[in-house]
Amino acid sequence: MVDVVSSEAGIPRPDHPLEQSGGAKWFLPTFGVLVLVGIVYVGYALSQDLAIAKTVPWILLGIALLIALGFEFVNGFHDTANAVATVIYTRSLPAEFAVMWSGVFNFLGVLTSSGAVAFGILSLLPVELILQVGSSSGFAMVFALLVAAILWNLGTWFLGLPASSSHTMVGSIIGVGLANQFMAPAGSATSGVDWGQATNVGITLLVSPIVGFFAAAILLYAMKLLVRNPALYEAPKGNAPPPWWIRALLIFTCTGVSFAHGSNDGQKGMGLIMLILIGVVPTAYALNRTPDINYLDAYKAASVSVEQALGKYVKPGVAVADANAAVQEAVRSKSWNDQTTIALQTYIHNTTAGLQPYASVDNVPTDLVGNARNDIYLIGEALKLIDKKKLLPMQDADLKAVTDYHKAVDNATKFIPLWVKIAVALALGLGTMVGWKRIVVTVGEKIGKSHLTYGQGAAAELVAMITIGMADRFGLPVSTTHVLSSGVAGTMAANGSGLQWSTVRNLLLAWVLTLPCSIALAFALFVILRHVF
Repeated sequence: MVDVVSSEAGIPRPDHPLEQSGGAKWFLPTFGVLVLVGIVYVGYALSQDLAIAKTVPWILLGIALLIALGFEFVNGFHDTANAVATVIYTRSLPAEFAVMWSGVFNFLGVLTSSGAVAFGILSLLPVELILQVGSSSGFAMVFALLVAAILWNLGTWFLGLPASSSHTMVGSIIGVGLANQFMAPAGSATSGVDWGQATNVGITLLVSPIVGFFAAAILLYAMKLLVRNPALYEAPKGNAPPPWWIRALLIFTCTGVSFAHGSNDGQKGMGLIMLILIGVVPTAYALNRTPDINYLDAYKAASVSVEQALGKYVKPGVAVADANAAVQEAVRSKSWNDQTTIALQTYIHNTTAGLQPYASVDNVPTDLVGNARNDIYLIGEALKLIDKKKLLPMQDADLKAVTDYHKAVDNATKFIPLWVKIAVALALGLGTMVGWKRIVVTVGEKIGKSHLTYGQGAAAELVAMITIGMADRFGLPVSTTHVLSSGVAGTMAANGSGLQWSTVRNLLLAWVLTLPCSIALAFALFVILRHVF
């Protein structure tokens, strides 16, 4: 376990960066007011949404939301400590102020996020569990995911190990998928884990820390060649802050990493909260209730176009008895045949016909909303086999009709209400301000054998900010922890400072164990919870 009063990096205790005061006294009360306003808004918006629901299982909903927000709270103090370690140990900002500053920009990052990462993570889940999210299997899935991720995050935090929340969440999802497949009756069709998507996410999580290590090392070398100021590559002396321009750069990169962390990591909680809402109160959240009055009309028009486009590829004499079952089988097996083409065309026609009498989502009867959402979601998964995997070769004009319709499908089923973003932002921002010292000490003192220099802090933070920002742009989950801690290690190696191999071994061990341990936790919890719900 990390000792938060450690002086292993040779820092006398009275001059320790964590002892710096200077947090603005008005900052915390102001943020407290913002939190209170946010809670009031979240409560009001949730009550307005639930006004249209027939029945609301308040206890189940409350417990599920608290656990989901608890995951983001733990994520805040576990991961975001990485963003502030460099500015604290280079004395660019006082410790308390740095943590509050990071919390605010985590908050803003969540609010401005696109949602692409949220649904990228959820696409790892078995399709049948998402379609049955309101069932006992769906509830067991959500609770197993969240509890497994929280337990592992708390355990690694207690030991002061910068483990990855992204890594943990992916492992939990894989564990649930494997458990679902394990518990399926013999001969039943279950898709288990989407190994293709899991591989893509796994490669991203594997490559990002390697990129962080070498990119930060190369950047530090480049800085030494271009900026020949020896003071930048030496440990800070006393309590003096760095030169103004390097201090500005360090604060900028801390801000950028905090913002990118909120934008990327905050989306995991958003996706899970949406699963909870769809499962517990489908009449309110199954379909996007956008204020755009042309939204449903645009969906209907796009469906007609794709139905006509698919008709060009239907083989004569081919028929299908159950379009729904045929489409589900294609999505489960990720395969395509002649029956799939006509099944998808028929399924799209029937789904659109069911919505045709209604001018907007608000007019759709509550009894129809849940089924309509599942139909549209399943169509979207089937369309991926065409526009992503190219299993049905199509001409460019016809493929455009498919992609346009796919966008309409995603608009209908993949959305995040503003109040969900605010709730996650509050949890992540508050988490940033609690329990951060353990991870900060590990990053600042226990990776290298010498004190972190200004140049090292700037190089590691800049690489982390760019890497996480690019991953967010492409909808890929990356680990703030892995990128930043590996960046610090890279700068220590490049600077000839040496590495504390006991810490490096612990970090590598946490990195290696996170996936199998979170898989095992989620697997066991899903099996147990399937007997509870």
